[in-house]
Amino acid sequence: MTYADKPWLKSYRLGPYPLDPSQAPYPEVPVYKALEDAATKYPGQTAILYQERKISYQELKELSDRMAAALVALGVRRGERVCVFMPNCPEFMISDWAIMKAGAAIVPTSTLRTDEGLVHEAGSSRSRVILCREEHLERVMGMKARCDVEHIVVTSTQGFDLQPVAGPLPAGVFDFRKLLETHTPISEPVAIDAREDLCELAFTGGATGVPKGVMVTHFNRYSCILQGFPWMLKPILRGVAGKASVFLPVPLFHSYGHYTHQAAAALGLRVILMPDPRDIQALVETIKKYRPFMIPTVPTQLMRIAQAKVGKMNVIPICAAAPLPREISEAVQKEIGTPVSEGYGLTETSPLTHFNISAFSKVTGFMPQAKTGMGVPSPDTECRLVDSVTGEDVPFGQPGEVVVRGPQIMKGYWPQPGSGLSEDGWLHTGDIAYMDEDGYFHMSDRVKDMVNVSGMKVYTTTVDEVLYRHPGVEMAAAIGVPDPENPGSERVMAFVQLRADYRNRVTADEIRAFCRDHLAPYAVPKFVEFRDTLPMTVTEKLSKKALRDEVLTRLKQTGRIA
Repeated sequence: MTYADKPWLKSYRLGPYPLDPSQAPYPEVPVYKALEDAATKYPGQTAILYQERKISYQELKELSDRMAAALVALGVRRGERVCVFMPNCPEFMISDWAIMKAGAAIVPTSTLRTDEGLVHEAGSSRSRVILCREEHLERVMGMKARCDVEHIVVTSTQGFDLQPVAGPLPAGVFDFRKLLETHTPISEPVAIDAREDLCELAFTGGATGVPKGVMVTHFNRYSCILQGFPWMLKPILRGVAGKASVFLPVPLFHSYGHYTHQAAAALGLRVILMPDPRDIQALVETIKKYRPFMIPTVPTQLMRIAQAKVGKMNVIPICAAAPLPREISEAVQKEIGTPVSEGYGLTETSPLTHFNISAFSKVTGFMPQAKTGMGVPSPDTECRLVDSVTGEDVPFGQPGEVVVRGPQIMKGYWPQPGSGLSEDGWLHTGDIAYMDEDGYFHMSDRVKDMVNVSGMKVYTTTVDEVLYRHPGVEMAAAIGVPDPENPGSERVMAFVQLRADYRNRVTADEIRAFCRDHLAPYAVPKFVEFRDTLPMTVTEKLSKKALRDEVLTRLKQTGRIA
């Protein structure tokens, strides 16, 4: 038997209920069909619950249709890109659906991006319009001239439904609320070629650390939506669709949060949106108050949930974006009484390729024992584990690089279709896993030069480049080390070799301050260690492996990084 035989199909079960081995053929429809269908089937169901304010699916559709008409009036055309530079808020979700209805693709950008990062994403995507909140307008105005951005749409910090933006606004800047008030819903959606047209152009770090745009088509994303909750929850959909809720404490700009809010619409679920995913106290209080059906999280959040003693509840915690340590999984299950479901994927896979079904089975009472790990491939997803050097399949049970192919795999890296994929459509993830006897995959390693800070990717080559810009730095290397305060997460550690005339004159605090001017907050080195020399390979390259091994050995021996 080979990976082509899909040995995981035997585990396509929700307890006693078998799940279909395929969802094909996948419809060639725009992603916004999910919202259209929800507004028809569940018009009165709450689509967004945000700080006690509610928007129904019928209202969400009308608001997004009005904003779509406004974008078209501003000159947005089919195939163009629109940048959304917002934190978690209803305006983000309204804008997402509106951009697609206007025929364009969203470029979701984190508000933690540096000015250089924002310019790179808005500029290289050639976005003509950018949407932001009032507190970020000055930043966006400052970078507008460096990009192709022609118009800015701004919403008030308090919310479009509570008050307009304080005026007067500069030329080319429009109030989100007033655009909704002055435009009627778009009469006819722009025609979409689902296989070719992009619904999203999301930027993620590549092997070099330089953010690359991932081209996700409507077909990719809608296929991925159907491969997820609608498939794995099919036996219990009658009690879930149009009735249940999903608490979303992960960023909407991240592929994880972005996908989840769209997938929620496909089932008519209420999205309880959390303004600041880092606010652990608010996260715990919301869980206790609403007891949602599903809670997508990252490991750090799960650890806080377990520590907060939320008590027993019949919810489905889901962990993705970073590997889940067993001790956190066990602590959460002990506290709330249900196991943690895990998912795996990449921005390049729209983003889901694997999901842990057995944990869902345990929650619904369909099986006595739940498995851990990233799970089985979603339907119609081909997966192989290969030797990263030879490219040959590794034997079952042995670790190998995860290689995937399926309808949800990206069109390619911007702007070249097919780039980043093999000639026959396989995507090499760079992550290492093994497959057990039940066809469940388990992560055992991942790209060493990527640091996972509570689910946020930091590519150390980007940190290296900033360190080298400091006048006192002769050589430098950044690596990821376990975060002693947050099990399951990592922090950035920088090793610095100073120029002779700067030695004993530069402090770790100065290095961190310098990095804060050029990096997102989560990418700033937590630890800085000065060295007279740095280890080199036989080819005279800095050996990050040697540094990483040294720190891990030190941690095992002393429990301390420094």
